[in-house]
Amino acid sequence: MTELAATPGTFALLRSFPRSVQLLVLNQYGVNTGFYMLVPYLSMHLTGNLGLSLTITGLVLGVRTLSQQGLFLIGGTAADRLGPHRVIIAGCALRSVGFAVFAFGTSVPLLLIASILSGLAGALFNPAVRSYIAVAEPTRRAEAFAVFNVFAQAGALSGPLIGSALLAVDFRTVAIAAAVIFAALTLAQLRFLPVHPVEPADTTLLRGWGAVLADRRFVLFTLAMLGMFALQTQMYLVYPVLAGRITDWAGAVAALFLSTTVFSLLFQVRITRWFDARTARGTAITTGLALMGGAFVVLLPVLWADPGHTAAQVAFGLAPLLLSVLILEAGIMIAQPFVMELIPAYGDSNISGTLFGMFYLVSGVVAAGGNALIGYGIELGNGWPGAVVCIALGLGSAAGVWLLQRRGLLADPAGARP
Repeated sequence: MTELAATPGTFALLRSFPRSVQLLVLNQYGVNTGFYMLVPYLSMHLTGNLGLSLTITGLVLGVRTLSQQGLFLIGGTAADRLGPHRVIIAGCALRSVGFAVFAFGTSVPLLLIASILSGLAGALFNPAVRSYIAVAEPTRRAEAFAVFNVFAQAGALSGPLIGSALLAVDFRTVAIAAAVIFAALTLAQLRFLPVHPVEPADTTLLRGWGAVLADRRFVLFTLAMLGMFALQTQMYLVYPVLAGRITDWAGAVAALFLSTTVFSLLFQVRITRWFDARTARGTAITTGLALMGGAFVVLLPVLWADPGHTAAQVAFGLAPLLLSVLILEAGIMIAQPFVMELIPAYGDSNISGTLFGMFYLVSGVVAAGGNALIGYGIELGNGWPGAVVCIALGLGSAAGVWLLQRRGLLADPAGARP
């Protein structure tokens, strides 16, 4: 795994950043490794080992997601007021506790507590980490977030592999190992992550949030970007469903995820550097969003045609699915680092956490609604209405960012092209 992430360009770029950024990038690898060791197998544990109904299982999983998405703004604001280093450490510690409760909890109340703690942990350290990086590396944010994404993807790949190996023992071993990883990350950051000083807040929480929402440019940018997050989540909704329609081979979904992860690990930094040197930020983001929408055009033959059931026919049916998911990943790789670069540029360093928190809160809520609409569309007929919704979201977001750029409403981060 580390061999894939450790391309010479990626490690050379990582070494060029401040030690604090290097630590947070490596920390994200550990965060995603620990998370994906456990979460993909959690529903199997709840329904299989504990014998819970699908309704209760959905409740437990939903509470974790709601706790994280709904509290992003709290986590981001806490980073601004308490210092992101404290919030990052608290988030890792809470997730360690939450995963430990999953290891030993068997009653529904304990499982709900574990879900709340795990979700709250993500709401704390996700915006705080991004805020810390944005302030620590203000002139090369896009490259910093590109490397950050590479190591996050590496963790997302190694986590399920480690988790599946430990699952051969039992789920408790998986959960304890994940909890230990987060405990180790907590201790490492307590020891090595520099304190990030913050100025005392001169406004109340509500006034601070109101000031962010009063920034017309930030609100318009957030609204324009809603399609990106809705389409990102289709990696876990549309593609697994369509792969299941084409073949009964359980490894098909894993092969899709593996292909996108390796693609990101090999080319993320190169793509970011190419667009960084040649295009304006809005142009790069628009291009990425248009590709994300276009990925679902490639899916239409999969939806309209029955490939059959022979090995050759199944392979022929999976080919456009693989091409589509790689185009979607390419769009994400192009747009995401520059989006992360622009978010904190809508304010000063004192409110970067709040900006990230508000952005993720709005995006998460809309992505949940978009998933419901897209899922409904995939269930209709042969599923083409769901693909059309995805195409419209991608192209609509691309058009929105293009218009913002034309009207001079995009932020201008330090060191970026106007």
